[in-house]
Amino acid sequence: MKLFLLFFLILSFVHAKTTTDFSVVIHKPFNAALFDITEDHDRTITAVGFSNTFKQNANPSKTYTNAFDYLASVSDKYGAQMNLVKVNNQAKILLDKTAKLSRFNKAVAVVKTPTNGYFIGGYTMDGSLLVAKLDANANLLYSKIFGTKNYDRMSNLVLLSDGGVLAVGSSFTSRDTRDNMFRAGLGNNDIFLTRFSKDGHMLWSKKYGTRFDDNGIDAVEAQDGSIIVVSTMSSQKSRDVSFMRITENGNKIWLNHFITHHNDENLVVPKKIIRLKDNSFVVSLIQYNQVQKEHIRLVKFDLYQNILADKEISTTYPSGLMDIKEFSNGKLMGVGYVKDKHNTDGLAMLIDSDLTMLKQEHYGGKNFDIFYALSILHNSQVAVAGIHTDDYSQEGNMWILKLNQDATIAQIATLSGDFYNVLCKTFAKEIENKKLRIKEDLSIEFTDKTLYFPVGEYKLTHEQKEFLNSFSKKLIPFLYANRELISAFSINGHTSSEWKNVSFKDRYLKNANLSMQRSFSVLSEIFSTQDKAKQKWLSKVLQGSGLSFSHKVMTNGFEDKTKSRRVTFKILLK
Repeated sequence: MKLFLLFFLILSFVHAKTTTDFSVVIHKPFNAALFDITEDHDRTITAVGFSNTFKQNANPSKTYTNAFDYLASVSDKYGAQMNLVKVNNQAKILLDKTAKLSRFNKAVAVVKTPTNGYFIGGYTMDGSLLVAKLDANANLLYSKIFGTKNYDRMSNLVLLSDGGVLAVGSSFTSRDTRDNMFRAGLGNNDIFLTRFSKDGHMLWSKKYGTRFDDNGIDAVEAQDGSIIVVSTMSSQKSRDVSFMRITENGNKIWLNHFITHHNDENLVVPKKIIRLKDNSFVVSLIQYNQVQKEHIRLVKFDLYQNILADKEISTTYPSGLMDIKEFSNGKLMGVGYVKDKHNTDGLAMLIDSDLTMLKQEHYGGKNFDIFYALSILHNSQVAVAGIHTDDYSQEGNMWILKLNQDATIAQIATLSGDFYNVLCKTFAKEIENKKLRIKEDLSIEFTDKTLYFPVGEYKLTHEQKEFLNSFSKKLIPFLYANRELISAFSINGHTSSEWKNVSFKDRYLKNANLSMQRSFSVLSEIFSTQDKAKQKWLSKVLQGSGLSFSHKVMTNGFEDKTKSRRVTFKILLK
């Protein structure tokens, strides 16, 4: 037990020295934020939001005697522009692009195209809506500014099954009766939906709502191609959360004012709706109590307006979920904020399939931090986008985190050079005692004579099993902790070139079979001693092969037959 604890402490120390939390803060000269995030086809992560761009004064040499004249000269010379950031598995920024449009704007959503490009959705500061399509390198293919003559605002851009997108937002109502979209019945503000094809062609654009203020919040496509929209309706007497179902052509099927609150009741604000794998829907809401403290509420319903579950998640501090996604195992991850009287932190919450909170984690510093969006990655880790404010600062920065499935922060994948250095430290005793040798190409060879195979043998000896057990207890946990960077782990069997009284062909084939048997013996011994999680991962990367006598060990120009009867290991990185 003492030896195990000592080993654990040493390994923990090495691991702590060679891993770093996956947290990327992108600093800009002025306030900046990220509002949505997605995984690229090459496993990198892309997020969008805005940064503020400063435009140089056209006449910098001019002097001013009046401060108000100077302020007038620089007005509208800086403002928000869409910003796209791409990072890799090592948390390195690969791309950081800012739009250079004449009208200041913000991006609220990003979705992937089949060609590894992007649809970006947002709005301009003067009240128009904006959809842009980018290629895989974030080069602009085209952009469309659309909307009404009045003030419009986009809240989300939703990917549809045909490769197109649906822009969800709100528009202030025109009183021009000649426009069919704005006939009687629509109020001060209305739900505004616009559908685009995968090629960026506008298919339809429609308004929905009541004679009161209606705001489109989010939408999701049902399995049958219809669309569920979540919105709010506000009047002087009440505030409603509404669910609406429309056809793929935008025709209303039903509208359900699910939650109606009068002035003396608690306010509920919807934030996100998703479709689950069982084809039901979950909407995340922020519920305010009588003292205006917010907490989380989740509602699950089906396509026919049946409420399947309605749960409030009470937390010690005011909390809200801005985004929510479902894992393949049915559990949910939500991200948002948690705040007390001193600061606001980013919140990550793991939720069971019955909408019960399993755990929560808080991330941030001494000031304002918030998570706006998450994307579940191919390996069930979670990429998160939001705002981080440095200590003693008043400006927000773009923030990307990567979390594990249990909501703990993930570690940055180790690089090849780091792998070699850590392996050498991990097996320092074995290297010093000449038990094994590690090369910079991440190949590992046993060098102790007791670890070689006798002539014609492939079954493991007691000494070989004992050493393999010690060897794998150090190696496999390290590989598993850095599995995101590993492409393959190969175990290669080798033989000497000898085989008495047979032809060259038979000598090669018999040794090929023997080398494969040696590889399988070692592979089986290592695999069998791992827990189920590591076995499942190893089944994807573990490779066994027999190389016959094609890689003989040569000493002074002659074959060393004893050392040739061996197995070697090779770690291949992505």
